[in-house]
Amino acid sequence: ASCYSNNCVALTSQESQLSAMSSKRPQPTPAGVRPYVSKRQKLSTQSADLNTEGSSSSQHTNLHLLSTVSERIRPHLGRKGRTELPKYVQHQLQAHQGPVNTVQWCPVPHLSHLLLSASMDKTFKVWDGAASGRCLQTYSGHSGAVRDACWLPCGRRILSGSFDNTAAVTEVETGQVVAKMENQFKVTCLAFQPSDPSVFLCGGFSAEVKAWDSRSCQVSLKTYTSRIQQTLDILFLGEGREFMTSTDMVSQDSADRTLIAWDFTTTAKVSNQIFHERYTCPSLALHPQEDSFVAQTNGNYIALFSAQRPYRMNKMKRFEGHKVEGYAAQCEFSSDGTILSSGSSTGSAHFYDFQSGRSVLRLHAHEQACMCVSFHPVLSSVVATCDWGGEIKIWN
Repeated sequence: ASCYSNNCVALTSQESQLSAMSSKRPQPTPAGVRPYVSKRQKLSTQSADLNTEGSSSSQHTNLHLLSTVSERIRPHLGRKGRTELPKYVQHQLQAHQGPVNTVQWCPVPHLSHLLLSASMDKTFKVWDGAASGRCLQTYSGHSGAVRDACWLPCGRRILSGSFDNTAAVTEVETGQVVAKMENQFKVTCLAFQPSDPSVFLCGGFSAEVKAWDSRSCQVSLKTYTSRIQQTLDILFLGEGREFMTSTDMVSQDSADRTLIAWDFTTTAKVSNQIFHERYTCPSLALHPQEDSFVAQTNGNYIALFSAQRPYRMNKMKRFEGHKVEGYAAQCEFSSDGTILSSGSSTGSAHFYDFQSGRSVLRLHAHEQACMCVSFHPVLSSVVATCDWGGEIKIWN
């Protein structure tokens, strides 16, 4: 009897274990009956779906804006108005994690809502600057600080130069690097050839300036060499047969070789006795209509020069009132050539009347050094500014 009792207890224990295991297994749902889903699971699923759809929709919108005309620009295409001075901030963007070296609007009118920015945080970005202020694309093709970047005339590609010793050509829409040129120096300035934008010049921490063809980027086309340590900026003159370089070379008595004019084809120096004051020139800009160019100087003024040989400086006119103090503050002309702008080490944006040379506006734009002031090519009262703290502002 005792043995029979023990066997019954064992069988009962096994049956209970099997029953518990079967209760944990998912039971098949009868036909026509929906399985129960908790409210929390429903909300979690809906939220994930919305995030996926929102991200996909936002990405599609960004790609669309990179290649089509903006509704903000469309009504102004074909119009030519006199440049107006900005009055208020339209967008304030904490754009980069490092200093922003330059900002530049796309030169193609129907794509001119696009704003390019290059930063020491190793990236350059494209923004919907004229409308929403949203970042449309971030490009991370460099492993070092991006010191300079510019649009190619087609508006579909960007040329960038970096402290990683490379210059690169990048597709705007896809972000694909289509050409990368290896230099033996940190790249600080770039300029494409006006008659053939596939060819560009590359300068930096070197005695050399190199010419590259992005279609065959294995070997540089030409090399321009002088007894200097660094090229600060490059500017093509006229149709591109000659170009000007700004260097760090300053002698005790005069700025011999501070500005050097070169023959692009022969690589010969045309002149190195152009600017005879003891200041380096971190930025150069060509007037859009007249045969003249300007040079930002570390003497806290902008000097004016003829763009024809022998490139004489206009001693009767200079643009002063801002401070440079060692920053590579850029200067730029408005599209009609009536206004000249400049950044400032104090954070201000300065605007000068080109004909008279007098200051017409000073904006307290940033708390840190204002590095660049860029005029919109279509919207006559819109400018972009950037600073050493990583901030970008759009003014109207």
